[in-house]
Amino acid sequence: MPQRIGVMGGTFDPIHLGHLRTAEEAVEFLDLEALYFIPSASPPHKPGRKILPFEHRWRMLELAVKDHPKFCYSDIEHDLPGKSYTVVTLQKLHEMWRHSVELYFLVGLDAFLELDSWWHYRELFELAHICVLRRPEYREEDVAGFLRTKVSSTYYWDDNERLYRHSSYLPVHPLRNSHLGISSTRIRRLVSEGRSIRYLVLPEVMRYIATKQLYSVEELEPEIKKGNCLL
Repeated sequence: MPQRIGVMGGTFDPIHLGHLRTAEEAVEFLDLEALYFIPSASPPHKPGRKILPFEHRWRMLELAVKDHPKFCYSDIEHDLPGKSYTVVTLQKLHEMWRHSVELYFLVGLDAFLELDSWWHYRELFELAHICVLRRPEYREEDVAGFLRTKVSSTYYWDDNERLYRHSSYLPVHPLRNSHLGISSTRIRRLVSEGRSIRYLVLPEVMRYIATKQLYSVEELEPEIKKGNCLL
């Protein structure tokens, strides 16, 4: 049987306890053999925002997941040329593992409802099970509406398995994950103001940020002007 492997992408700028708790629940709910965190090298959906260099984000990720038996990490997007397109990453993972895996791609409901703006987005539903994470202020019933209007009108709800099925695409799993209300944006703002981020990130990550003096006011100035760091 193919191994069930989870994939969580993102900038992880920085990785925080919300990411880790979501990953922990996904491993449990989906019975995953492993879950890979894949930091974006050059994300196409964050224009105009300065992102911390890959090496810092990678090191914080290493520190955060090193002691978990099922958490792994990959720098595959760092080695790919150009923008970090998810469909290309998933294709490369299949090639690397020679199709001996079932991939489970985790995506927040807010991002899920914008998947039609992603490059070759319908291919995502052929390459991986899409696992939709709850987000505050978004309705879970919007998943069905998006699937039937933007992907295929023949998606249907399987009440026994609690997921959406299709004759050609892989299933879509709504996950009832915990929401801790933590965001990387908020953490960056707190650091820039000299305030504590204890209990928002792991101690190792907090020490790394302090030691390397990351997230200065100067670095965040464009975000602050745009109002992206508000409470």
